[in-house]
Amino acid sequence: MSVPETPPIRYEVADGVATVTLDRPAAMNSLTLATKVALRDALHAAAADSAVRCVVLTGTGRAFCVGQDLQEHVTGMTSDDDPYGGSSTVDDHYNPIATAIATMPKPVIAAVNGIAAGAGASMTFAADFRIVKRSAGFNTAFAAIAFSCDTGASWTLPRLVGPTRATDLLMRPRTISADEALEIGIATSVVDDDAFDDAVAALALELAQGPTLAYGAIKRAVAFSATHDLPSSLEHEGRKMALTGASADHVVAVKAFLAKEKPEFTGR
Repeated sequence: MSVPETPPIRYEVADGVATVTLDRPAAMNSLTLATKVALRDALHAAAADSAVRCVVLTGTGRAFCVGQDLQEHVTGMTSDDDPYGGSSTVDDHYNPIATAIATMPKPVIAAVNGIAAGAGASMTFAADFRIVKRSAGFNTAFAAIAFSCDTGASWTLPRLVGPTRATDLLMRPRTISADEALEIGIATSVVDDDAFDDAVAALALELAQGPTLAYGAIKRAVAFSATHDLPSSLEHEGRKMALTGASADHVVAVKAFLAKEKPEFTGR
């Protein structure tokens, strides 16, 4: 009798936080077809669930994610369909994953527990916060195997570190430490290994208890302004202010401010 295969992704929701965990530690959480499908679907589930007010994306073992599973990639390159060597997995998996993270209508924390390479690094770049274990690191990796870049790295990385440094990191891939990642603007914060889990949990809880609608509007406003001029961005800001100004959380926040109390947000 065959033993059922362990799911490559764990998805858990508690206290308003959806934790999406890449769970292939023996393979450094590399991305097989099954893993990419499960990750994409888990992110879509988190986006659609009103009970989820913050998302944590992390990995198990010594890696966050090292990108495409190259064993499966080689198998695909030798097949007639070429599902892993061609563009289909970019369109079907990597692009939707990057889009789901970047446009998630609630905050996304990349809890970088170990090396993040290739598409794994790209996924962290798309998140709103990158909490990085001090022993972890980043490597774009793509050019080292004669690939371009995917999962949004060409869009997100220049916005984090500037186009000059992004080009260098993409064309001349190397592993950069957590401390260097903090210095150049990739990491939000770097935490000692023994304090990492507590730091991630504290930030996730803070965000899950915050004004979720406002967080989503801020994300959309920042993304919009990156590709629009000032007048268009001001108009867009006005629409988001009208939306959030009519929210229940805004009413609660104003009343709490006037009463010198701490507001209790519901995310609506």
